[in-house]
Amino acid sequence: MKILVVEDDELNACTLTNLLTNQNYAVEVATDGDAAWDFIQAYDYDLILLDVVLPKLDGISLCRKIRSNGLQMPILLMTGRDSSHEKAIGLDAGADDYLVKPFDIEELVARVRALLRRPAVTSQPVLESGKLRLDPSSCEAIYAGNLLPLTPKEFALLELFLRNSRRVFSCGMILEHLWSYEDTPQEEAVRTHIKGLRQKLKAVGAPSNLIETVYGIGYRLKPLQEQQNNQGELEEGESLAPTLKSQQQALMAV
Repeated sequence: MKILVVEDDELNACTLTNLLTNQNYAVEVATDGDAAWDFIQAYDYDLILLDVVLPKLDGISLCRKIRSNGLQMPILLMTGRDSSHEKAIGLDAGADDYLVKPFDIEELVARVRALLRRPAVTSQPVLESGKLRLDPSSCEAIYAGNLLPLTPKEFALLELFLRNSRRVFSCGMILEHLWSYEDTPQEEAVRTHIKGLRQKLKAVGAPSNLIETVYGIGYRLKPLQEQQNNQGELEEGESLAPTLKSQQQALMAV
């Protein structure tokens, strides 16, 4: 289960991260509303712990934005305001639950478990581009009917490209999306994962440049139109091969 903690207080964010990690949840932290929205667009979270008072975009506005975009993951609002009016505003904005600071750790964990037990309203959409198909719900990636044996980071990298098919990602941007702040490696790690992903795609028949290098900028998924054009050129070349062979045999006979 993957949880996004949206909290601008460093101590609170660290405490929540340690607590949830000890409960075997994967945790990401965003320190303002805009950063949280970027995370939410890039990944599918099972739960969001959302502070109300945030820089750039407050928690209530972010909650409304999440729901207005059709996203249905559970949201637990956290705030120091204990009035019924404030709770009503948060719940009307689309939150599923409300917790007042300072909260009891045992109660927080119980509420998290309760929200995660709720059945999902809608299944996560399957991402597709040409012969490439990725299912976030089952964590399966398939190319031309062949299952790709990807590592978790390779899967996350491919998902990032598919969700942002027209966007070029630098190594730094990929590090921000795929690694937590404390575990961020060097940019060479991104190149290593790109190389491994390309090799596994090539092994099941994908073109070697399906993950395209945009020199001086970064990486992206090759646009679908270019994939189709390359496939057409390949098929045309294959259809010419027997003709050329027949012509050579005729010349030999003469």
